[in-house]
Formats: sequence, C-alpha cells, structure tokens
Amino acid sequence: MITSSSNPKIKFIRKLRNKKIRDANNLFYIEGPRIISEALPANWKFKQVFFSKPLINDGFGMELLEKLTTMNIECLEVDKDVFESFSIKDGPKGLAAILCQKTSKLSELNDQSGLWVGLDRTQDPGNLGSILRTLDSVGGTGLILIDQCTDPFDISAIRASMGAIFSQKIIKTNSETFINYIKENHIQVIGTSDRATQDYQEVNYSTNMVLLMGSEREGLSEPLFRVCDKLVRIPMIGKSDSLNLAIATSICLYEVFNQNRK
Repeated sequence: MITSSSNPKIKFIRKLRNKKIRDANNLFYIEGPRIISEALPANWKFKQVFFSKPLINDGFGMELLEKLTTMNIECLEVDKDVFESFSIKDGPKGLAAILCQKTSKLSELNDQSGLWVGLDRTQDPGNLGSILRTLDSVGGTGLILIDQCTDPFDISAIRASMGAIFSQKIIKTNSETFINYIKENHIQVIGTSDRATQDYQEVNYSTNMVLLMGSEREGLSEPLFRVCDKLVRIPMIGKSDSLNLAIATSICLYEVFNQNRK
C-alpha cells in the first residue's frame, strides 16, 4: 500500500494536471467509478489504477475494482489520506486511473463517416467536454480540433463530457491542413457565424458532414469562414449578443439530428 503523498507515483498524478506533462507522456487522469466504467468497454488503454477501499462505499465500485484487478492493469492500493490528497473530487469514491491518450487521423474523416464537429481555437475545456457529450447524444462520430484548441484530456473537459470522450473520435489538426483535406475529399462543411444570412433551420443537413464552430471570442477565422459550403446563424431577439459555444453547438446539432432521424 502506498502510504506517502511523496511517493513518485502520487507526485506524477499531480503533474498530470499540467498539459505539457500530459502531452509529453501521452497520458491523462480520470477519477470515479462511473467514468472508469465508461472507459473500459471503449477499449482505451489503462496504464495504472489507484484505489482506496475505505473510500469505496458501494457495491458498484467494489465490483468494478474486482474486474480491474483481474485485468492486465497495474492496480495500486493507496492509503485513504493519500488518495484524498490527490483527488479532484469532494467526497472521492476511492477509484482513479491513468490512461493513454488516443487520437484519430484526419484520413478517418470522409464523405461517409457521419457527423463531425470542427472547433476553431476553442479555449474553454468545459465547452469542449459539453460539446462531446451532445455529439455523442446525437450519434455523432467525432470532434476535429483546429489550431490552438484547449486540451480534450484536461480534467475539466473529461468531467464535462460525462464519459463521451471515450465514444467519440478526436482529431487534432491545423486550419491549412483541414482546409486542403476538405477540398480534396469534397466533404460538406456548414459553419456558424453572426455574419451568416440564413437561419440554422433553413438549411438541409447531410448525415455526413462537418459542423464548424468558431472560437468563443472571435468566431470562425477568415480562411475557415471561406471554406464553408453554407453559413448559418442562430436568431436572437434579446439583449444578449451571443450564446455560449456549447449551447450554440447543441442547438445546431439537434437540428441536424432532427432532420435526419427516422
């Protein structure tokens, strides 16, 4: 049992809060029985599991721990106080894990690959995670992170995704590569912009397309604006001049969903 918060493995958990450390090691941290149970059937690679039996207070958590210990995963028992020292939760439930990051290639995006969301320089990890959650809810395929987007493996993004990060593909690219690929492969792109003249409900959406969303502050960059086949806007009649990015994306995604569901 690990009984010291100075143990190198425990110190490393804390270091994973830093994006540079996550990227350098291609790892990230998750915590809680629910999200760990979401990761297992999705076949994401576990590097280590940390557990503290005094904190596991229900049968689901114990069953999950028993399952993890029968797998080819390093499972490390941790003193209750030590677990609480690195936990990101109020009232931790005694299970945490370090997983390997997994991303997809742009070549997985094609004209028959389903519904994708492209994010242009999104900065809020909570927004990113919420978008993943909605995308999963409408049967989407994945998320394309363009240019300097926030990290999908940030703990805030993972928590906001409610496990959807494990069901959705994630592609990281830059705008030039994305634009060239879209043009070469004739993939439909519909963007959102306050400069658009069409209402988002006036457009016919394909089941195979990219919904392109701009950054929270600046909207779509000019090159991405120009690559869109169509541009749509969400009407607003109140005093607010914009919607939260995750909410705006959800509104558009459900319009795509409603047009194409049986």
